[in-house]
Amino acid sequence: MNHLTEQQIRELNLQLLEEKLDLERHFDSNDNFGLSNSFIDSTGELSMYDNHPGDVASEIYEREKDISLQEHASFHLTQVNEALKHIEQGDYGTCIFCQAPISFERLQAIPTTLYCVEHVPDPERSERRPIEESFLHPPFGRTSMDEHDNETEFDGEDAWQIVESWGTSNTPAFAEDPNVENYNEMYIEADEHEGYVESFESFVATDLYGEHVTIVRSKAYRDYMHNGEGDPLLEPDTNDDLN
Repeated sequence: MNHLTEQQIRELNLQLLEEKLDLERHFDSNDNFGLSNSFIDSTGELSMYDNHPGDVASEIYEREKDISLQEHASFHLTQVNEALKHIEQGDYGTCIFCQAPISFERLQAIPTTLYCVEHVPDPERSERRPIEESFLHPPFGRTSMDEHDNETEFDGEDAWQIVESWGTSNTPAFAEDPNVENYNEMYIEADEHEGYVESFESFVATDLYGEHVTIVRSKAYRDYMHNGEGDPLLEPDTNDDLN
C-alpha cells in the first residue's frame, strides 16, 4: 500500500506534468537551445577550415554551452517521464533500491526522485570515463618496474628520465647526491647504465673483429679506476690523458 494519499499523488503528478510541459515548450521555442541552427547561420562562414579556431572562439563556446544545456534538459525530461510512469504503475514514492518510502516533503522538493536519501546515486560520479583510466592508476608509479627483478623493459621512470634530460627547474640543492659536478648528474638515477651492463663496457672498445682493444678515458673510466675496480689490463690514468 502506498504511503502517499491520493491528494498528495495528484499534487505531485500535476507538478511533474507542469515540468514536462515547460521543458517541451522550451525545446520548441528556442530550437533545442539553438542546436537547430548550423555554424553557417550563426557565423556566416561556409567553413572554418581557413580560420584559426581562436577566430570563432565565441561561437564555439556558445555551441558547447548549448549542447550542455540540451543534454541537461533532455535528461531532466527523461526523469520526469520516468516519475510519471511510476505514478501510473502505482509504486511512485518508493525507493527503487531498498523499497523504503520516500517522504512527501522530499518528493515536493524533487518530484523526479526515485531514491531515498540514503541511496541517492553519487551526482559527482560519471559512468562515462575513458578506458585508459583503468590502466593509468596509480599515476607515476604505475609503470615503475625497478622493484621487479625480472622486469627490464622501458617503464615510467625511463620516460621521465628522457623528459628530464631536456632540463628542469631543479638546482644542485635538490640533488640526491650533493657532490654533483654538472647538471647531468642531477637526474634521477643519473649513474644508471644505459646500453650496457657493466660500467667498463662504456669505455672499453674493440674493432669489428673484437681485437685491438682501446680505452676511452672518459669520466666513467676515471670513476672506475678511482673506485678500485680497475682491471690490471687497463692502462693507468695519467695527467696527460686528462688534458
